[in-house]
Amino acid sequence: MIELRNVTFRYKGTSDAGGVTDIDLTIPNGQVILLCGKSGCGKTTITRILNGLIPNYYEGDLTGEVLLDGNEISKLPLYETAKAVGSVFQNPRTQFFNVDTSSEMAFGCENRGMAEREIIDRILKTADELNVYPLLGRNIFHLSGGEKQKIACASVSVAGPEIIILDEPTSNLDTAATMDLRKMISVWKTQGKTVVIAEHRLYFLSDLIDRAVLMQAGRIVGDYTAQELRALRIEELQEMGLRPFDLSSYPVECREVSCRDEIQVRGFDFAYRDGKRAVRIDALTMPQHEVIALIGHNGAGKSSFARILCGLEKKSKGTVIIDGSEYNRKKRLKHSYMVMQDVNHQLFTESVGEEILLGMVSPDRDAARRVAAELDLDDCFDRHPMSLSGGQKQRVAIAAAIAAGREIIVFDEPTSGLDLMHMEEVASQLGRMAGKVKAMIVITHDYELIANACTYVLRMEGGEIVEQYPLDAAGLERLKSFFMR
Repeated sequence: MIELRNVTFRYKGTSDAGGVTDIDLTIPNGQVILLCGKSGCGKTTITRILNGLIPNYYEGDLTGEVLLDGNEISKLPLYETAKAVGSVFQNPRTQFFNVDTSSEMAFGCENRGMAEREIIDRILKTADELNVYPLLGRNIFHLSGGEKQKIACASVSVAGPEIIILDEPTSNLDTAATMDLRKMISVWKTQGKTVVIAEHRLYFLSDLIDRAVLMQAGRIVGDYTAQELRALRIEELQEMGLRPFDLSSYPVECREVSCRDEIQVRGFDFAYRDGKRAVRIDALTMPQHEVIALIGHNGAGKSSFARILCGLEKKSKGTVIIDGSEYNRKKRLKHSYMVMQDVNHQLFTESVGEEILLGMVSPDRDAARRVAAELDLDDCFDRHPMSLSGGQKQRVAIAAAIAAGREIIVFDEPTSGLDLMHMEEVASQLGRMAGKVKAMIVITHDYELIANACTYVLRMEGGEIVEQYPLDAAGLERLKSFFMR
């Protein structure tokens, strides 16, 4: 049993933002519990308290009691807590210790001194349960974001902890991978494990969770049984800042492509050093000044395509033609901006404000503050980006892209880790930007974002564009069939 008794935590050197106050929470053994609420409400802080990273790694002021089967977690060394609690972080790269996937899955078991045969048996069993056989023996650095997330989940499962903490586990997963994760959670539940999930996307959890705890500004403001939460109307969920349990119930409207000007892609070709081809597009035509969704399963080549489009892959081939002008790789690099899937790789400065100013051609602090306010970052303007939640960091990167004013902008999973309200704010910003940007590509597994913001869809599989269509009535049906089959 997990017990939090009057727990309060404040991160060192920050305001109250991101911390938690007066938390009283009991989680019985074997319960699957959802932590929900807006970005920055304290969900991630609760997970860090439960797995011992607070106060052993994240410094700050912790008061109250955190008990695991009667033992005070904060007084245990991390290696003891790790025997009982396994964690999958929002950014899986931060928890990898090996270069190849099989070694990563073996790592936790090796640290516990398990026999080689037992480790191999555990890896094979988990690979079967989580459907990760195709990922065994792969270079982690060649995996997509979603594939990395699957390996992180598998690595935790192999070690066999009784408590599993998941922080935004579907943030980079496609629909098929999300269903694989759902299957894994179901297996854990059958095994009697305690599972704590901090998550914004709810559709895959409908009949898995036993309970949901709603947080707001660092406090628990609601505690619901699964039945009580599912009984709420979509309007009530939206008022609480939550996404729907049923994707088909999310409101969506047909959109026409308004611009007839075109962007032409010619001869995109790129392969990794091991010879595996990542992208091969001989010819592609797409509309200008539209919000274009790039969809496809994990590993389809979407992020590689985006890097080529922005001129980031030096060994790639191909050109882009806009308004009759040819953009080679170097020219695309100068006129492009990419919001990466892992935003930690592009946050460099000491404050949110400086980050937004960094890419502006003519730095304007007042304009930077306006962009920050539009993305609900005005209270964070002077905070260090690394002190923010994952969702807040995502919005900082988006704000910097908006302020940069480039001709080609690519967003790689811009709403991973974002709640309903902030997802809709990002969607609104994308819509406003569309007329000012020649090419805007949004790589996403977020159906609700596409429904809110996009007017055109490219579907990619196996490194090629296999389907493209406007989001008119027929296009919406094709989109629904992809996400809801």
